[in-house]
Amino acid sequence: MPTSYKRQLAAIFAVILLSTAVWAAEGQTAGNSGSINGTVLDPTGAVVPNATVEIHNPVSHFDRSTTTDKSGSFSIPNVPFNPYHVTVTAEGFAATAQDVDVRSVVPLSISVSLQVLGSTTSVTVTDAGDLVENDSSFHSDIDRSSFEKIPLESSSPVSALVTQSTPGIAADSNGLFHGLGDHAENSFSVDGQPITDQQSKVFSNQIPLDSVQSLEVISGAPPAEYGGKTSVVIVATTRSGQGVTTPHGSVTTSYGSFGSSNVAAELAYGGKNWGNFISVGGLNSGRFLDPP
Repeated sequence: MPTSYKRQLAAIFAVILLSTAVWAAEGQTAGNSGSINGTVLDPTGAVVPNATVEIHNPVSHFDRSTTTDKSGSFSIPNVPFNPYHVTVTAEGFAATAQDVDVRSVVPLSISVSLQVLGSTTSVTVTDAGDLVENDSSFHSDIDRSSFEKIPLESSSPVSALVTQSTPGIAADSNGLFHGLGDHAENSFSVDGQPITDQQSKVFSNQIPLDSVQSLEVISGAPPAEYGGKTSVVIVATTRSGQGVTTPHGSVTTSYGSFGSSNVAAELAYGGKNWGNFISVGGLNSGRFLDPP
């Protein structure tokens, strides 16, 4: 094995060990996410076990599904603030749907009543429109389902994602993003924790994209709760292992120009009221503008 290649691998694993980040959620995750809890009942008021509950936002493309337990209860944790369609289906019952709006870390509780599926089914079509947000700020919702569809550079994936998915934001030749106004007025809010320092690769390492569940990029006038910044506010909700009772993870590697080699791994595991999510990543590059 060539010496240069050995050094390259050693550098990658060294960076991996130094860049390990762990996010743990004990109980209800605070910050920019809430939870949806509820019970599914039949027409007599009896509970319905093994019913499928799905939530979906057609704008951010956030999707989650779960099944009710033997008591007819369900819980969907770590849900970013947004309105959602809730659809409930069960064998022998007609599907039902309703809209909910998650805007607080306080768990949102709903009760769903299913109707017995008859021999004939009638469909009533109404022009109810799609989900409408009452948020007056100009913003873009980006979920993980969009991350894989957008080509991102490996050294500054968060900056690249913000630039390519949000109107009114431009990138310079070094991959830094510039919002409407002075780029020094940009700010991050990670799980409710404001970060006013620069998050570009010139000044510091960015939060790893693998640790992010969704982004809300406010590119208009930021609301008062985000402090005195006057340009772009990036509201990040991190991923959680809460509710992931079966360990789930992945390992990815890549190699590109300037001798850039990249390796990343992630693992999620948790229970009903707790969860751990671990993200590990390393980048080795011969391009002097990339971060160490």
